Amino acid sequence: MELSNIKDAFDRVTKKQISLSSKFQEIIEHIGQEIEQTLSRIQSGHASATDCKLILGEVKAKLKEIAPLSQMEGTQKELNIALSKYPKILEKSFNPDISKAYRNVDFDIHTANQIIASHFYREGQFDIGDFFVHESGKPEAAADKSPFLEMYQILEAMESHNLEPALNWASTNKEQLIRSGSDIELKFHHLRFVEILQNNGSDEALKYARTFFAPYASSHMAEIQKLMACLVWAGSLDSSPYSELLSPVHWDKLAEEFTRQFCNLIEQSYESPLSVTIAAGVQGLPTLLKLVNVMTGKMHEWQSMKQLPVPVDLDREFQFHSMFVCPVSRDIASEENSPMLMSCGHVLCKQSITKLSKNNSTRPFKCPYCPSLVEAGQCRQLCF
Repeated sequence: MELSNIKDAFDRVTKKQISLSSKFQEIIEHIGQEIEQTLSRIQSGHASATDCKLILGEVKAKLKEIAPLSQMEGTQKELNIALSKYPKILEKSFNPDISKAYRNVDFDIHTANQIIASHFYREGQFDIGDFFVHESGKPEAAADKSPFLEMYQILEAMESHNLEPALNWASTNKEQLIRSGSDIELKFHHLRFVEILQNNGSDEALKYARTFFAPYASSHMAEIQKLMACLVWAGSLDSSPYSELLSPVHWDKLAEEFTRQFCNLIEQSYESPLSVTIAAGVQGLPTLLKLVNVMTGKMHEWQSMKQLPVPVDLDREFQFHSMFVCPVSRDIASEENSPMLMSCGHVLCKQSITKLSKNNSTRPFKCPYCPSLVEAGQCRQLCF
């Protein structure tokens, strides 16, 4: 949808409004100055009744010369013209009736309520989510509240540079994080080490490093060596060659990575499905509206078509495979050979997993794409 015309019209209204406000303020200040000067002359104690009458006559003439009403009316008229054009541009750009652009399908209100409630909880709007659950009369829709409440409590603590809740979470889910190939626990310890070094000195930092970095020595030696080199700059890390370690960017990136990992562990997508669906719908809506107009003009019923006669172009972020091809067997997934999510997070077809496990649900086999060992019995079938 082309929004540049709307933005230009909005900018014109905004500029006129700012100009009008500035002009009004200027006129009011000018009038105020004239009145203050007049009062000062009258209250000086030297003005007689005749002088006061002359002074009032002078200020009356000056106010008439300023002509505040005529100046304000002219500027206000320009703003009114811009305001009157803006709704017309909106009407041309947006079709108020979109009911013909979607198909009539069976609507599952229970599923819709769960999706909406989950969206509110995912966005951290817990009060609104609770109110929606209460109004919809579906208490089971609140199932997603608890995990997302925990996630936001950890994020809130991270904003205050308190890593204890995050470290406790990482420790509790250590095995799952390792299976998914995540090193987020080390990154938490990384930030904690830097804070201790900067605030408590090298002895405390070294003690912390010996306690928590040892398990990562074999796989992250270069990173640990860099942190150990920081020990000689204890208390003055901000003026050292490693000052970038103090950048707030590291906290922001880690908060985003934590959110992704948290959603992954509770088997939820990073972005709200409702937000993605609506955003994709908004992008595809203009094409559907044009199609409706064309088909209506040709007296065709597009809703009965199995396939749209025109492509609906969406950005890459909204493009998903309509079918799954197993990266091992190269076979297209089917109901008999459905895609299976392994514990490491990678996906293979059922037949490939059966072959790799030699048809043994408890026999561990190595994932073709990461070092993780997987058992077929732990794999979860994905919707197909």
